[in-house]
Amino acid sequence: MMGLWTRSLAARFICFTLLSLMLSQAIVFFISWDEHGQAIRKAAKGEIFSRCASLARVLEATPPSLQTDILNASNTSSARYWISTNGLKDASAWREEAWERLAQPLPRVSFPGHSVVRLDFGRNTASSSGVTSSQWIDLKPEAWPLSRPAKFLYLDDATGMGLAVQLANGAWLNTAFAKPAQDGFWTSKSTLALGLSALSLSIIAVFAARGIAQPLRRIAVAAEALGRGQEIVPLPETGPDDIRRTAEAFNRMQARLHRFVDDRTRMLAAIGHDLRTPLTSLRLRAEFVPDEDIREKMLSTITEIQTMTEATLAFAREDATAENTRTVDLSALVESLCDDLAELGCDISFSEGQKISYSCRPDALRRACRNLVENAIRYGERARVRVERQTDSVDITVSDDGPGIPDGAKEQVFTPFFRIENSRNRETGGVGLGLSIARTIVRHHGGDIVLTNKQKGLQATISLPALDGGPPPPISPPVAAAKDVTNALESEKPSSVAPILQRASKSY
Repeated sequence: MMGLWTRSLAARFICFTLLSLMLSQAIVFFISWDEHGQAIRKAAKGEIFSRCASLARVLEATPPSLQTDILNASNTSSARYWISTNGLKDASAWREEAWERLAQPLPRVSFPGHSVVRLDFGRNTASSSGVTSSQWIDLKPEAWPLSRPAKFLYLDDATGMGLAVQLANGAWLNTAFAKPAQDGFWTSKSTLALGLSALSLSIIAVFAARGIAQPLRRIAVAAEALGRGQEIVPLPETGPDDIRRTAEAFNRMQARLHRFVDDRTRMLAAIGHDLRTPLTSLRLRAEFVPDEDIREKMLSTITEIQTMTEATLAFAREDATAENTRTVDLSALVESLCDDLAELGCDISFSEGQKISYSCRPDALRRACRNLVENAIRYGERARVRVERQTDSVDITVSDDGPGIPDGAKEQVFTPFFRIENSRNRETGGVGLGLSIARTIVRHHGGDIVLTNKQKGLQATISLPALDGGPPPPISPPVAAAKDVTNALESEKPSSVAPILQRASKSY
């Protein structure tokens, strides 16, 4: 139950709605229950006054021999009538007699043979002793329709009441009235009404929660996709003001991030491309240096700069290329990479595991894996690769038998152009961009690369966030900026890159 409360917005809405319903019903009940009882008592009091006055007129107009039949015919399930010729008793004695008469069965004279009717008035001694007034009350002329005197008292704190009116012959007409004990507030009808109200409010709460949760879920999915480097279409800016402003802010943030990355990519690509021209000029001039030793050193330095420039240019080209996200078999992707390298004579092994479907940019992820595997083969003699599904991640592990990396350099090796000279020098190849490119690609997928020194060798783990393998988010149309960079890089014309550099420099 607590898990549903913490995970479901609809569950919280339903709980709060039902709590509000119960509180409102309780408040209404406490406010209206006393007024309800008073209204019932007032209506019953008016009914008793009217019936007793009418019966008194009838009895005075009929012979005494018929009065008993008239009284019996006038008795109802909630009222009893009788005449006392010995004067009016005191209130306590009269009240006891009234309850005894009300408790007597009322025969059904019109249907001989049927059982008598016996009603339970729920009389309570404590209730009778604590009534509002324990003595007779003389009715005022404006409250009583007849001119002769009448006396009134309450039988209990509910609807029980008594009335005595003196007839013309001096006798007293007594009237006792009490409604049978009724159910409390929680009757079957009130329970059904409350249940239907709770059901209807719960349905409304579910729709209201979905109306709020769906835009929030859409924003969460888009934020996760954006953090993994995917291009997504702008979110619909509809709904209430709060939801609409949130979607607008997210779309503006996405546009600014893309503009920032595109400008930096254009700047890097333009600089790397335009450096080719002065490097070529320097190489030509170095060829005319007469001193052979100086010429070789100059050409070696120019070659190193050119290699770094080409690597930077390749990195910018890869970063500017917009690759669609799609679901692939991650195990098959890594296994095919290992097979390709094994055919080239590399010492590499792949541990087969379960099929893992994963939504990614396969070409970029393949390049990241290739960089790690090639480093393992180059500096660790051999590479052992495996793909495993963890509880909250998918791990691609590359192990080697090399000397490892000093603990203090585990973060530095991801810095562009950083090399550990005793193992990664120019003779062994590389300019220090392999791990940087690999980590950039993995982080664009929402993961990271962790380097761990083992007893023998180094273990590099690509940890990707666990996904359901569902369809990727739609790709946003505005990828023209990335294509501009790619086209400019392919053109081999510095003039075509210069306008890009000029446009990028205006934003700084």
